Amino acid sequence: MSESAFPLLSLIIALPLMGAVLIGACHHIRLAKTIALSIALLELIPTLLAVRWFDATNDSFQLVERHTWIPSLNIEFLVGIDGISVLFLPMTAVVTVMAILSCWNSISHLSRFHFALLLALESVTMGVFSALDLVLFFLFWELTLPLIFFLIGLWGVGPRRRSAATKYTLFMLVGGVPILFAIVMLAINHVNVVVGIIPKDLSFSFPELLATPLPENLQGLVFILLLTGFAIKAPLIPFHTWLPTVAMEGSPQITAVLVGLKLGVYGILRFAMPLSPSAAVEYSWAMGIVGAITLIYCALIALQQTNLRRLLAYASVSHVGLVIIGLASLNIQGLQGAILSLFNFTLIASSLMLVAGFIQHRLGSTEIIHLGGLAKVMPHLTVFYFILTFASIGVPGTIGFPAELLLIIGAMLAHPSLAITALAGSVLGAAYILSFSRRAFLGPIHHIAVMKVQDLRLRERLVLCLPLALILLFGFFPNRLLNINQKSAEAWLTRLLDQPAMENREMARLTEAP
Repeated sequence: MSESAFPLLSLIIALPLMGAVLIGACHHIRLAKTIALSIALLELIPTLLAVRWFDATNDSFQLVERHTWIPSLNIEFLVGIDGISVLFLPMTAVVTVMAILSCWNSISHLSRFHFALLLALESVTMGVFSALDLVLFFLFWELTLPLIFFLIGLWGVGPRRRSAATKYTLFMLVGGVPILFAIVMLAINHVNVVVGIIPKDLSFSFPELLATPLPENLQGLVFILLLTGFAIKAPLIPFHTWLPTVAMEGSPQITAVLVGLKLGVYGILRFAMPLSPSAAVEYSWAMGIVGAITLIYCALIALQQTNLRRLLAYASVSHVGLVIIGLASLNIQGLQGAILSLFNFTLIASSLMLVAGFIQHRLGSTEIIHLGGLAKVMPHLTVFYFILTFASIGVPGTIGFPAELLLIIGAMLAHPSLAITALAGSVLGAAYILSFSRRAFLGPIHHIAVMKVQDLRLRERLVLCLPLALILLFGFFPNRLLNINQKSAEAWLTRLLDQPAMENREMARLTEAP
């Protein structure tokens, strides 16, 4: 690990939280919104610095900060990043800026509280992506729950928004139980391996737990516990039902955050598979099957949707299935395709959900029966929407193309049936999004309300310009992203596929320790 002389990651975590406190002390709504936007924009600077300072030729954790937190249990404030996590920091900052700008004038009550919660959510999400102590990670993970609960329940657009907030929270609380059990099991296993005593020799350090051999009889249980907990958040079938509900009842900005930042998939990639590598390899076939079922099943459901927000929710779940297929492929193409797809979703899925929110705000509905002919009255929104749509189905020239290409190649190298499923999912994805787009944006105008609708304002165009520029830039130059995670991806695969040799080396190191 490479420790940092400057606490950059602590600054990234603390800055939005300080902004939330400032908003709480502010009594003027306009000033509070200005503070929220200023802090969100300022947050981009240290996250980009983290990318700039990151050494892509080094596969270890970098910018590491370690401080004693609960010494009696050996729990630390331990943060750091590698090639897998570094890109999620600026993407979280970008999505937060988009969310704040998109709801600038649409929040009519408790505005200060709303913007403070958005910044607090950004802070804990940064913590999720940078935490290297499993208890610290779990703390940040659980802190997202009350924030999202209030953001859905207080500012949702549907009549059952409070029920949707409760459903989301209950799902996440249930998902947290197996994750916590797995963390405790890993810490106790460390005590047994070093022949220590509890609590003196407990360890929750992710790097240290990676170096601690996990017996075969525990690997399967730890893997299933972590996979189940993270699958609920991802979400994967059969835990996916909360996301369409939240998409229909919650506000567009919080839904954009949820569909854009795939914390559950990150958890599978970051913790579940590396911490139980033998089990991850052994059950990779099951992961592939779950991913394939999620991909096809949710794509077929999306084909039947008549509401844009619900369609985008099922499309998001379907895309998660494609990422899981990439991870289950256990090769560099599938892994890098999965990481690139997560980056892709952050830009595309969140932007499309905000576009749906703009339509909802103007017409009061995103049902297909209330749309039709939008291209004639909203040309600017139509251009943004179709470019984002083309990126979501992997049209060349957009970031979606290299991401899907790598995933399909990785699936083909792993097993032809996975590749066929991935291709079928891509075709179905094009079918449901283009079919809905044709009916909603093209053709004659059927409703007077559509004829009177206003096109995107300048602020709303600015919201969509940044993700659009990134989608096209990295669509033509994907290596700028792939080079960042190349070494970390190779190290990730080596840990899974060369596990016996690594376990022997680590066991020798532990037995030689005084």
